Amino acid sequence: MKSRRLLLGLGVLAATGIAFAAVQSARPTIGYEPGEERPGGATTTPDHGRNAFSYPAANLSMDRQTAFFIGNSFFKKSWVGAPASTSGRDGLGPHFISRACAGCHVLDGRGAPPAVDANGVSTEQAVGLLLRLSIPGDGGKDGVVPEPTYGSQLNNQALPGIRPEALITVSYTEVTGRFADGTPYSLRQPTYTLSEPGYGPLHPQTLISPRIAPQVIGLGLLEAIPEARLLEIAARQAADQAGISGRPNRVWDAVRQDWVVGRFGWKANVGSVAHQTAAAFNGDIGITSSLFPHEECTTAQQDCRARLQQEAAWRSERGEHRTDIDDRSLDRSIYYTTTLAVPARRAPADPQVLEGKRIFHQAQCASCHVPNHVTGDSDAFPELAGQSIWPYTDLLLHDMGEALADHRPDFAADGREWRTPPLWGVGLIQTVNGHQTLMHDGRARGVLEAILWHGGEAEAARQHVLGLNAAERDALVRFVESL
Repeated sequence: MKSRRLLLGLGVLAATGIAFAAVQSARPTIGYEPGEERPGGATTTPDHGRNAFSYPAANLSMDRQTAFFIGNSFFKKSWVGAPASTSGRDGLGPHFISRACAGCHVLDGRGAPPAVDANGVSTEQAVGLLLRLSIPGDGGKDGVVPEPTYGSQLNNQALPGIRPEALITVSYTEVTGRFADGTPYSLRQPTYTLSEPGYGPLHPQTLISPRIAPQVIGLGLLEAIPEARLLEIAARQAADQAGISGRPNRVWDAVRQDWVVGRFGWKANVGSVAHQTAAAFNGDIGITSSLFPHEECTTAQQDCRARLQQEAAWRSERGEHRTDIDDRSLDRSIYYTTTLAVPARRAPADPQVLEGKRIFHQAQCASCHVPNHVTGDSDAFPELAGQSIWPYTDLLLHDMGEALADHRPDFAADGREWRTPPLWGVGLIQTVNGHQTLMHDGRARGVLEAILWHGGEAEAARQHVLGLNAAERDALVRFVESL
């Protein structure tokens, strides 16, 4: 397991890279800053087209690019139910959301909520959106207590002969308001309804949280930010007493078998790219691995359990005693998601973009969406080490107000807290995925709506934006979409 040890090394060195964190501070600069046009440092790809999220880190050697493209094949591969004519891609389900990673992360990009009709009611089943489930209680190393009948995630697809867990309908109510200059705006408030439950009613105390599949660019760079840097930002925010006070989530990492700072997921509930990749294989596709060797078939789901017993018998007859994906294939998949490049900025020195940058800082958006970090050393991924990167995130949890609250704790995150998402690549989602739905559940139909959903610690920033005139709003949006 040499490759697994290398992947583990990235997280260890990120956690101990104190030297880089000590020399960085808040960046009040609002003009053009040399290097910001390359948000991924030397790993940045220059492409701005439909495949902008799908390139390897630009500084990978040819040999390393080969490993990247092998991993890409696993990311795109459609899995089938076992047994199949080829054992290298069977094991789908019994319950699942998609047959492939690329089914939710189309072109390595962002998922979207299902399409809706003229009344704001969804007309198709969700693919790039899922519902997390839990009940109150101490989740320990799992972070949450799974719902007893359906587990920690609702899967709306299943193999033939297996009942889907439920169908999901999304409906929207328009919430209207006006900017200070009288310009009207409208936001859409989502409601989620479950029908045709396969195994009976949910627990009466079930907590439900919708989650959109994010774009998967730059994950290795985010993992390489030294832990000390994130803790320094949290301490600085607390000392400033300006109403912004982020905190790290502390989560259990299946790779390191230890508690680490959370960096990934909408609640920062995952600590490493390796854990995130293996967990997504397991929860979203139903693929077991050495990190997650069991399916989530509850005692109420007897058809699901019977199917797993049949699969075990089939594999025993073939002399196979393995998980659905072997370690080598999993490691290639992790390598791929670790080394996906970030696309270059568009027109970072444009006067309107710089005016938007000034407003972004003036509104204190940069207090949480911290522009710049320097990654730590890494023997496993030297291409990602020592890079000056511009993700516009602090990876910390912040109270975002009641309007966005899901009231569902996840490890240390409470029901009003969300991780600050990176902003790099936001302006290319429309190009890559044909939509621009933002926020954790895709409710926002663009940058401005996303800002107007901010509350809690970001309420002052929201009020600042409400007071902008049309030209200032356009400049702010232009800046964010240039990232």
